[in-house]
Amino acid sequence: MLIINEEISIDENELEFSFVKASGPGGQNINKVATSVQLRFNVAESKSINEKVKILIFKNSCNKLTKNNEILIEAKRFRTQEKNKKDALERFKLFLLESVKVKKKRKKTLPTTSSVERRIETKKKRANIKKLREKVNKKIQTE
Repeated sequence: MLIINEEISIDENELEFSFVKASGPGGQNINKVATSVQLRFNVAESKSINEKVKILIFKNSCNKLTKNNEILIEAKRFRTQEKNKKDALERFKLFLLESVKVKKKRKKTLPTTSSVERRIETKKKRANIKKLREKVNKKIQTE
């Protein structure tokens, strides 16, 4: 049983691990041994997590799910299978914890009175500077 938090614990039989040959450092060993780990977890068919958690995962992480509603995590950071498997499980835990967080709604804020006054004052100064750029002859001709 993989415990994520108080609400979520996942049966390890629902996690599917596959081992693939990885690219990167490792010399000739990398060409012979499948050290990269792919962890798959089908969210829709899982019996370990309740509907509320499933909805949160679909809502918050829909762009990270495959077409089959699977979470796919690939770990190839390390040179050994065991370390990559642990890394994949850690990243899976972090992914689930981030997915089930309820995001706070943003409160709309209004500018303060003093900031509005400052903005208007600078606008007036700027307008005055631009007005002073006008030709003097233009004012005389209009009168």
